Order: sequence, then structure tokens, then C-alpha cells
Amino acid sequence: MAEVIDIRGSQHPGKIRNPLGVIGLSLITLGIYFWVWYYMTNKELAEIGRANNTDELGDSPGTSLLAVTLGAFIIVPPFVSLWNYSKRVEAAARLTGNQPRLEQPLMFVLWVFLGVVSIYLTQESLNDTLTSQAGGGQALGAPQQQAAPAQQPAAEPAQPPQA
Repeated sequence: MAEVIDIRGSQHPGKIRNPLGVIGLSLITLGIYFWVWYYMTNKELAEIGRANNTDELGDSPGTSLLAVTLGAFIIVPPFVSLWNYSKRVEAAARLTGNQPRLEQPLMFVLWVFLGVVSIYLTQESLNDTLTSQAGGGQALGAPQQQAAPAQQPAAEPAQPPQA
């Protein structure tokens, strides 16, 4: 199950997903989960971008999804969408102070030839990005650690009154 994490500066949460879970669900559902994952990760990137006042991370996850689904009939749009998606993932990593897993051109080549590997690396990078931007990864609904109260020295037992 994915861990919900707050996107700082946004009302929409992000999810820390297991990369192997994404691949497995995509295979089990014959690719349907991949489209859901692609839309949701584009939405998370757009929200991180809005929270940081930049449009470098995209602004329309629906358009990205449309490009890789119905745009495939025109042949070019899926490649443009994957190129831009790779660029957004790298920019998000840079924006949050992380080192990108792979440079954008190499990630694009992996998307074209080894999609399963690129899904894994992309989700790992997105997990790092979400954790970093949330300030260490405090998950929503997770109990927050509170400092233990300082122990006071035990008071000496009261002396019985002497007669």
C-alpha cells in the first residue's frame, strides 16, 4: 500500500509507492494501472510545481495522459509527452535538492526501449522528491514523535511527624 505524504504548500497529497508494486500492478492489469500511475505522478509533479511557483513541472496531467493514450494514433505525441515527463522528473529532483537518478535524455531512451526499468527509476526518483519536499517525509496520519517529558527527581519521602 502506498504511503500518503503531504505536498508542502498544496492541498493535494502525494504517494510514496513501491516501484515493484507499480510494475506488478501494471502487468497484472494489462497496462491499465500504468495509465493511472502516469496521470497521478504527473498531477503530483504539477502540485509540487505550483507549491514552488514554477510551471517547469507541468500544469496539465490530463493532457499528458491524453498524449500517451489517444495521441499514440498520431505517433509523435507519446514521445513528446515522455520526453517532457522525463524533464519534469529531473527538474523536480533538482528543485527539492536531490540528485536525479538519471539525466533526462538517458531516461527518455529507457522509456522508449526499456519501459519497465524507467518506471522503476522514475518512481524511485519521485519517492525521493516527495520525501525531500515534505521535510523528511512525515506521512499524513502518522503519529508524530513527541519528546519524552523530562523526569523530575523524586521528592524525598515525607518524614512522619515526631512526637
